[in-house]
Amino acid sequence: MNRLTRFFYPGVRLKRWIFLFILSFILFSIGITGALSKGLIGIDLPYFKLDKYLNPLRDFFLKSTKLVTIDIIVVVLGGLGLYYVIKSFSRYLKALYPGKIDHVKAGTDEIRLSRGPKLVAIGGGTGLSTLLRGLKMYTSNITAVVTVADDGGSSGRLRKDLKIPPPGDIRNCMVALADSSDLMGKIFQHRFKGKNDELNGHSFGNLFIGALTTLSGSFEKAVKESGNILSIRGRVLPVTLEKVTLTARLKNGKLIKGQSTITKIGKPISRVNIVPEAPIPSPEALQAIKKANLVIMGPGSLYTSIIPNLLVKGVWEEIRNTKAKVVYVCNIMTQPGETKSLSVSGHINAIIKHTGENFIDYVIINTGEIPENVIKNYRKKGSEPVRIDYKAIHELGIKTVGDNLMLLSDGLVRHDPEKLAKAVMRLFV
Repeated sequence: MNRLTRFFYPGVRLKRWIFLFILSFILFSIGITGALSKGLIGIDLPYFKLDKYLNPLRDFFLKSTKLVTIDIIVVVLGGLGLYYVIKSFSRYLKALYPGKIDHVKAGTDEIRLSRGPKLVAIGGGTGLSTLLRGLKMYTSNITAVVTVADDGGSSGRLRKDLKIPPPGDIRNCMVALADSSDLMGKIFQHRFKGKNDELNGHSFGNLFIGALTTLSGSFEKAVKESGNILSIRGRVLPVTLEKVTLTARLKNGKLIKGQSTITKIGKPISRVNIVPEAPIPSPEALQAIKKANLVIMGPGSLYTSIIPNLLVKGVWEEIRNTKAKVVYVCNIMTQPGETKSLSVSGHINAIIKHTGENFIDYVIINTGEIPENVIKNYRKKGSEPVRIDYKAIHELGIKTVGDNLMLLSDGLVRHDPEKLAKAVMRLFV
């Protein structure tokens, strides 16, 4: 009974099918009795005579005519209604199949999530995958737009050897959105370790995407098929399919090339660019931004995960023109060197500097208190909590959404996927 009651939850749309079924059945029965010239008179059922109830209904609705043609039309309408209901209702009936998996819950969840808001999450690295892990609990209409500037590790090697965009961040996002078993996610994230120089350091997911790209001849198709295999809730799109290189002009004037090099140096950055300048964007990504209810940027590395997406041709312009609310999720801690001493407004101003306009409506910030011993350990590495300067933020015309969004684990401060997703969804509501 508990399983069956799930069908009557708001958003499942079962009640309307029941109503349509009853209406269609009544029409069909009325038409049949009329077409048979009340041929059912005298047929006794255990508790009542069928004609006692159906024929008065027919007389009431069709009293102006005795044409059998009208009865036939009613039969056809009722029959079509019954056929449509049964056909559309099949997915609910499948959910009643008894098995190890709670098919009812899976079925109703799928329906509920399919009616969720259209969200576009922009970024890269672990920050974006953290956000997606929480958002998939509220909607399956998610589009993750991922940077492709990574040139280090397994992604960098495959990018060089196979001439494909780096698959690492895309793989992480797909695993975060996966609705399949934990085993599949673990397989995709498995990283080979051993004496084999060819395999050492590669993740299975990266190699899988690389193999699919070779077989299909398209990185875009490979990503889509990988998503199907993982049964992801939503879709993951590279922001561009062009081979791009990230460059950074440091505050000391030095020019650094390559995302991995920029991250390793960890010096204060004045500006980043991508080469070639303004590469062609993913048309699907632009279309998703245009139709979105919410566009979320971050959390993640400001200069290497978020801003590179905005430098792709037409991306920030589409965000500026969208009717959706635009949200920036600020990091909890600064990054050593790169964003040293940057406040929340400092992060926002860096985005404005690179795009030339302020299109952010809300900024989500962590207001939870970080233990002092954790802060001390971070300061030893050149990192500290991002300072929240409310006045400067509000002067930019941006509203703040604050909450305890932290997840403390092994002395590390991260965003909690569930808490962050709740903060985002409050903006939609």
